[in-house]
Amino acid sequence: MQPARIALFTALVLVTFAVLMIYSSSNAAPPDGAKHDAKTVSVHVFNREGKLVGPVNSPRVVKTPAEWKKLLTPEQFAVIRSKGTERPFCGRLLDNKEEGVYTCVACGLPLFASDSKFHSGTGWPSFFQPIGKGNVAERADHSHGMTRTEINCGRCDGHLGHVFDDGPRPTGLRFCLNSESLNFTPSTKLAELADPAAESAPSTGTPAKGVSMQSSTETAVFAGGCFWCTEAAFEQLLGVGDVESGYSGGSKETANYPTVCTGATGHAEAIRITYDPKVIRFDQLLDVFFDAHDPTQLNQQGHDIGTQYRSAVFYANEQQKKAVEDKIAQLTAKHAFKKKIVTTLEPLKEFYPAEVYHQDYARLNPNQPYILSTSYPKACKVRDKHPELMKKSDVAKGQ
Repeated sequence: MQPARIALFTALVLVTFAVLMIYSSSNAAPPDGAKHDAKTVSVHVFNREGKLVGPVNSPRVVKTPAEWKKLLTPEQFAVIRSKGTERPFCGRLLDNKEEGVYTCVACGLPLFASDSKFHSGTGWPSFFQPIGKGNVAERADHSHGMTRTEINCGRCDGHLGHVFDDGPRPTGLRFCLNSESLNFTPSTKLAELADPAAESAPSTGTPAKGVSMQSSTETAVFAGGCFWCTEAAFEQLLGVGDVESGYSGGSKETANYPTVCTGATGHAEAIRITYDPKVIRFDQLLDVFFDAHDPTQLNQQGHDIGTQYRSAVFYANEQQKKAVEDKIAQLTAKHAFKKKIVTTLEPLKEFYPAEVYHQDYARLNPNQPYILSTSYPKACKVRDKHPELMKKSDVAKGQ
């Protein structure tokens, strides 16, 4: 082939390649969440009334690294812009139990609601579903010799964490996030999240599918001795989203640890269990309750003595009351215990959360002598007797 023809052939190949590249680019599938083009995403946001609306089209948020560094703390930048991972059990939002919404720390997009948050035991905030379709994007992550699914903010592409398939029902997913990627807004202040993109939605707001901000869960309040023990026993159950230590039976004025310890307040050290009745029933919680402590000891559990350590169920309605009465009758009829059950049934007037340092105490203080000698044996007893009710969370997967 003559040099002139070679040059012409080469030019034609290059032009053809360029045309194909342009065509491919113009016909490529839009980024995850994009509705019309790469400059916008289809997401759910809050309007000025504090209602979640959508889907609406919102501009993508794109900034240079230098611009992000001016907006974020070094810790936030390291995680959300540089794909870092915070140390487990250290995140500021790990044990947050308030009702509200978790937003992207970089662009403010709503990501998860508190009614999908659950205790996974992995050391990072965990949720079983995003607040709306398009708000959380997913992509394959093959870093560090592993194959995982990375999750990112749908609007600014900030790194949030990863999603795994070992979560609770109804999704079976565990969205594992870094606290440094998130901000939290209480449910009483959702109007502060008003987004300009919401103006294109109906003024009354269209709720995001599957997210009502109204919990579909139920609660149970049990007292069975030191709340460090009962909390550890129930946190491991399928369908249990949260277990909170606190006080019930007395007044607000005396609902603090030093005063309750006097045994003169009427309070019992109790736990409030938030659970999904579609996954675990109230009567199954009662089975665990009666196995996790000795219901025949009056105002006492082992060496813990006083009315604050009494065995009690604080029932929220007549259905719960009858269920407890029936359970006690069944256990009595089959002589499940050598002594008489002395568990009291008390109407639930109020539950007062205990001090922060009491929450998740066994998990956060695994080597504390009392935890090793008393809390863990009770939790293990429940695990041995009710293996079908145990969560199958794989702590080793982490983030």
